Amino acid sequence: MTEENGKWFETTVRVRYADTDQMQVVYHSNYLIWFEVGRTEMIRDIGYAYRRFEDLGFMLPLSETNLKYKKAARYDEELLIRTQVVKCEGVRLVFGYEIRRLSDHELLVTGETHHIWTTTELKPVRIEKKMPELYEIMKRYERV
Repeated sequence: MTEENGKWFETTVRVRYADTDQMQVVYHSNYLIWFEVGRTEMIRDIGYAYRRFEDLGFMLPLSETNLKYKKAARYDEELLIRTQVVKCEGVRLVFGYEIRRLSDHELLVTGETHHIWTTTELKPVRIEKKMPELYEIMKRYERV
């Protein structure tokens, strides 16, 4: 985790040949997969593996995404995925992301994913009431 511009959690991936398209650049939908990698590793890093959410009876389905493409990533480049909590309130949880080329830290993609806390039956739930300790952890890492 780094503290620059808020609390960012970092992990890396290497672009596989299968991640690229005919133009030999990363196919756009792969960035959403890497957002998930960043989000999953961040949650694990703060002490709650995503599987634990489900074991506790909660899910975190996606309700909205946005991405802004700035530069292309290419085969075999190592990428830095930076993830942070943008907003945690009520039933909503928003993550922010940056994907950078690790070799020169060039910013390639930014984005957000919006999620809703639900039960395993997909009924919205206010996490601060059902799991106050988890809510407090998320609030602690929220960007201010």
